[in-house]
Amino acid sequence: MNEALEGIDLSKLYKNGAREIRAVDGVNLRLAGGEFLVVTGPSGAGKSTLLHLLGGLDRPTSGNVILNGSDLYAISEAKRAHIRNTKIGFVFQFYHLLPEFTAIENVILPALIRRSTKDEVRRAKHRAQSLLETVGLRERIDHKPSELSGGESQRVAIARALINEPEVLLCDEPTGNLDSNTGSDIIRLLSEINRQKGLSLVIATHDESLKEKANSVLCIKDGKKT
Repeated sequence: MNEALEGIDLSKLYKNGAREIRAVDGVNLRLAGGEFLVVTGPSGAGKSTLLHLLGGLDRPTSGNVILNGSDLYAISEAKRAHIRNTKIGFVFQFYHLLPEFTAIENVILPALIRRSTKDEVRRAKHRAQSLLETVGLRERIDHKPSELSGGESQRVAIARALINEPEVLLCDEPTGNLDSNTGSDIIRLLSEINRQKGLSLVIATHDESLKEKANSVLCIKDGKKT
C-alpha cells in the first residue's frame, strides 16, 4: 500500500509560566493508504494534540507531517487550509454541528467552501443526501441537532467529514460522548467506511478494545510513543 500520512519526530511544547509541557514528544508514525490505525493512551497522554498536528490544525514545535509526499507545514496557510478541506476529514467527540442548520445543511457546508456554481451546489447536495443515507439517517436529513440523539449527531458529523471525499479520516474520541452500544455502532460504521472507501482511518481513543479492530496500534503516554 502507498504511504498516505507520515509524522516525523513530532513534538509540541507549551509554556505554563516557567514550566514546559511536552504534549507530544518525538513521535514517529507511518500510515499506509487504506490503513486503520488506533492511537491509544490515558487521558492527557497527547492523543488529541497528535491528531491536530497530523491534520494541519496545529503547527508542531518541531518535526514534520508528510501527506502524500507534501510537508503540511512547509506550505502556506492557504494551501494547508485547502488540503484540510479536500484531503482530510475530521470527526470530534462533541460533533461541532451548527445548531441552526439541519443535518443536510451541516453536511454540505465543507463542500460549499470550494463550490460556487449551481451545478456544483446541486451535486454537493446530492452527495450529502447520499452520505446521510449511507450512515442510516435517510429520515433525519431535515432535522436540526437539537432533534437528534448523540449517535445520530455523530453520524451527521461523519457524513460531513466525508463530503469532500478525503484520503484520511482523523477521529478524536468519536465514541467518548456516547453510551457503549451507540459507541459500538459508530465504530462499526467507521470500520465499514474504511473498508469500503479505502481511505486511511485514525481513531484516537482511551478504549483499549479498539486495538483488536485496527491494522496497527500506536500507544502514547505523556506525549511519548511507548
